[in-house]
Amino acid sequence: MKTSEIFNFFTEIGIIAQLSQTQFERLMPSGMTIAQFTVLNHSVRVGDGKSPARLARAFQVTKGTMTSTLHRLEQKGLVAIEADPEDGRSKIVRITETGRAMREACIAATQPWAERIGALPAASDMAALLPRLAALRAALDADRN
Repeated sequence: MKTSEIFNFFTEIGIIAQLSQTQFERLMPSGMTIAQFTVLNHSVRVGDGKSPARLARAFQVTKGTMTSTLHRLEQKGLVAIEADPEDGRSKIVRITETGRAMREACIAATQPWAERIGALPAASDMAALLPRLAALRAALDADRN
């Protein structure tokens, strides 16, 4: 693949990500942001009990940025930040039942939009692309370490 094609590929992915994230955030319950949703989603998808520093690395944001997001989630009762039982100097983040319910509410709020996207002609290719995109994500993730 040519360098220009790789650039164009990632440009399209970036634009799609921006458009979809903006729409997703507009549809979510009031006060929720993409940053907050992604932390909740990550906690459900891969498990919780991670330190703020580990979450910051996973999302490739500064520890300060993650701390701010976690503080807002904690204020809303969506996560609990506890002392790490193995290292009293560290903290761990756990999603609460209210947080799990908020994640589900966010997904439900976007369902009509997702159904419209699913009905587009190009959507028939999306399922076929998922394994390839997952492989690309895994390769890029491994490359950052």
